[in-house]
Amino acid sequence: MESTLFNALLLFVFFAAGLAVVGTGMITAPYGRHARPGWGPVVGARWGWMIMESPSVFLFLLVFCLGPRSGDLVPRILAVLWLAHYVHRDLIYPLRMRPSQRTMPWVIVAMAFTFNMINSYLNARSLSALGPSYEDTLGKFHFWYGLVVFVSGYLINRDADRRLRGLRAPGEHDYKVARGGLFDVVSCPNYLGEVIQWFGWAIMTWSGAGLAFAVFTAANLVPRAVSHHRWYQRKFPDYPRERRAIFPFLL
Repeated sequence: MESTLFNALLLFVFFAAGLAVVGTGMITAPYGRHARPGWGPVVGARWGWMIMESPSVFLFLLVFCLGPRSGDLVPRILAVLWLAHYVHRDLIYPLRMRPSQRTMPWVIVAMAFTFNMINSYLNARSLSALGPSYEDTLGKFHFWYGLVVFVSGYLINRDADRRLRGLRAPGEHDYKVARGGLFDVVSCPNYLGEVIQWFGWAIMTWSGAGLAFAVFTAANLVPRAVSHHRWYQRKFPDYPRERRAIFPFLL
């Protein structure tokens, strides 16, 4: 019974990726620099972020710990890597946000929360019960290659976040053009890092759940990066022309 539900949710994530490509390509989600009225009740950006990302820490940890493989070495390593990203994303990153009046619509929070519930369940349950066996994974090339890809994306994402956080002095709220690192070639290296990271996760885990999440991440973030890129070009007349949106020298 559970495997039927698991597979149905897995197919849903692939379907949601297709919807994300079309939807975010047509309508830019109304938060951050793209915030605008007309999307119903709102919540403070910091609290909204923490609420919508919370399943990726707490539900993931609960589901993983209840699985029969939760004590095995490789699933534990993979769980630690997942939590290294999401503890930062759900707790540390929003707490480092500078105080501001920025908000996001509750509808965006609810949609992201729902997706993260499904995605966290799929990946945690895949690692600890329903996914491939990890008994001999440490001897396989795909695990170590995926780990290198994952860590590379993780470091790109962290470096981009650090540079963005350092753009404004205390009390400043205006957007500025980031420079240095991969910002010299793309507008959204933070999104590039996430895409790389979760494709590394898919390779490491060698699972349908990992692949579905990687595909959804790209489907969601690539169109948003293009929207960011166009926004920068409109706002800053001297914006570097050689930069691409997310993939160096390509897009």
